[in-house]
Amino acid sequence: MSLPAFSFPRWLGALLLVAVLLVLATAWWTWPRAVPAPAGLGPATAYQTTSPTGPPPADGRMRGVSWVGTDSASMLDLAPLTNAGVTWIAQMPFGWQAGAAEPAVQLRPNVASRRYWGESDAGILLTAQRAKERGIRTLLKPHLWLRGPGSWSGDINMNSEADWQTWFSSYSVFILHYARLAETGKLDALCIGTELERTVGHEAEWRKLIRQIRQVYHGPLTYAANWSGEFEQVRFWDALDFIGVQAYFPLSPQPSPDKASLLAAWQEPLRRLEAIQKKYNKPVVFTEAGYKTTADAAAKPWEWPRQTDMLTPADEATQAACYAALFETFWPRPWFKGLFIWKWYPGLRPDGPARRHADFTPQHKPAEQVMSAWFLKRG
Repeated sequence: MSLPAFSFPRWLGALLLVAVLLVLATAWWTWPRAVPAPAGLGPATAYQTTSPTGPPPADGRMRGVSWVGTDSASMLDLAPLTNAGVTWIAQMPFGWQAGAAEPAVQLRPNVASRRYWGESDAGILLTAQRAKERGIRTLLKPHLWLRGPGSWSGDINMNSEADWQTWFSSYSVFILHYARLAETGKLDALCIGTELERTVGHEAEWRKLIRQIRQVYHGPLTYAANWSGEFEQVRFWDALDFIGVQAYFPLSPQPSPDKASLLAAWQEPLRRLEAIQKKYNKPVVFTEAGYKTTADAAAKPWEWPRQTDMLTPADEATQAACYAALFETFWPRPWFKGLFIWKWYPGLRPDGPARRHADFTPQHKPAEQVMSAWFLKRG
């Protein structure tokens, strides 16, 4: 028996053809492609252009990235971390302060905006849970955000001893909340403060707070000290489990420096870091480290890209060279226990927002391949 006749509308055929072409175009755009190594990187930082064949070595190092909390946390967002050899993420909720001399720290555990759900208590716990399912651990690293132009946490400085006591009391409420959250979620490490440079001279207050934190959270503790000299001013490293450094050391004022000059520039910061490590006999972790995709990435690594950087071609070779020099200098040191790359945007695609081309993220850039090669390096 013959099949009944079927009329196939021309418009439906055209629609199907367009859909197939879109699928093929998307597959071509996102397919892994070999990227030539920038000049001067050398064979020690050969790029990964295919998926890794196995997990990173189980050597206790933190192979981390600074995770940007957004409106969700899916397993698909976490998959690229596994492919890159990442074994840790830092989650960064924010407290707020009205000004550098304002002694009140505002705790906001329930973020009102859906956009920042990932920084809420619920978002942190769910992200950590899903990360753990992929074998990725979590460092909880609360920050303070100051109101007003040009202000940052390193500017916090009270006008009187009474204000200092009020500030520490307020900050204790803030950080103890996150200590309890870390204990509830069985998070793997806690950073008790980030770049609070002018507070660390109050050693007695910090030691008291550390004792209070240890009563409610039973995992490893660190503090994230700024590169500018704060890490040498902290006198309570002995009460913590590892020395945390925000490693934005300036390396070269020259545009597009080569790796050799960057390696030479690291020798003085290396000497200073080794001295602190030897003094306290604690491992060192870079709680943040990263470079923009700009020619001046090594000059002032702590500065965010300028608006004009969005209008110039990205300098991916310089960013990759900075990564290579960083890893070659520190990864072989037995006292160096890892780092958290600044920063990682969940779900960022190769054709993502134009502003990301000058940003710190290594995603879809040669720097990611340098990072992955070292994270997966054996021996």
